[in-house]
Amino acid sequence: MVAPLRGALKWEALPWPIKNNMTKDELSKYIDHTCLKPDATRGMIDSVCQEATEYGFKSVCVNPIWIRHVAEKLEGAPVLPCCVVGFPLGAGLTSIKALEAAECCALGAKEIDMVINIGAAKAQDWEGVMSDVAAVVTAVSGRAVVKAIIEVRLLTDAEKIRACICAKEAGAGFVKTSTGFLGGGATVSDVRLMRSAVGDAIGVKASGGIRSYNDAIAMIQAGANRIGCSASIAIINGIDRRHNAET
Repeated sequence: MVAPLRGALKWEALPWPIKNNMTKDELSKYIDHTCLKPDATRGMIDSVCQEATEYGFKSVCVNPIWIRHVAEKLEGAPVLPCCVVGFPLGAGLTSIKALEAAECCALGAKEIDMVINIGAAKAQDWEGVMSDVAAVVTAVSGRAVVKAIIEVRLLTDAEKIRACICAKEAGAGFVKTSTGFLGGGATVSDVRLMRSAVGDAIGVKASGGIRSYNDAIAMIQAGANRIGCSASIAIINGIDRRHNAET
């Protein structure tokens, strides 16, 4: 077995479970404002960075090609540059995932969202799953928090639990539901299952198909400490709509 890594960055705890009437400032701290479109342009990335700064989102999550630019745009802002690795299939060589993660950190990434070896998980090769995540955690050398994407749509419940445990033992700071590239995405039941698998030891990120305030609140109440979405502003503005409906 791969030994748990020492020195891996810890996830930042946020209040959980939560109240229903969160403020915009409270909810924004849970959100990774995301732009992973293959046709993303510099202008689109600049807009995402500006929105994240304006609304106080936790991070901006982009493809590796944009991470240097994002880090420069966010310099001095309380918003973390985040990028994906081995995305979206997770089927690359472990050595390449580790190299990509290290290079992204050198370019300014403070969080790395990596896709696990999903084929290994389906084959019950849990040593392979763990060593893949551990290689990325080692490569970032405490410079970034690693979030392990387990792609829940492709796994059974038993496999989801084992994948979460492997990621935790390999030193990941979060487990994450989905890439969002296979349709579907996060569900309340999956988030609850993942939280039960890792306990309070690491974070849980819900991602994929989260488009409304109610979606986000349901995920957080189920155990998510982070929400990955591109509909971040609509989610935050949902607080105003909820308030108006109640008054």
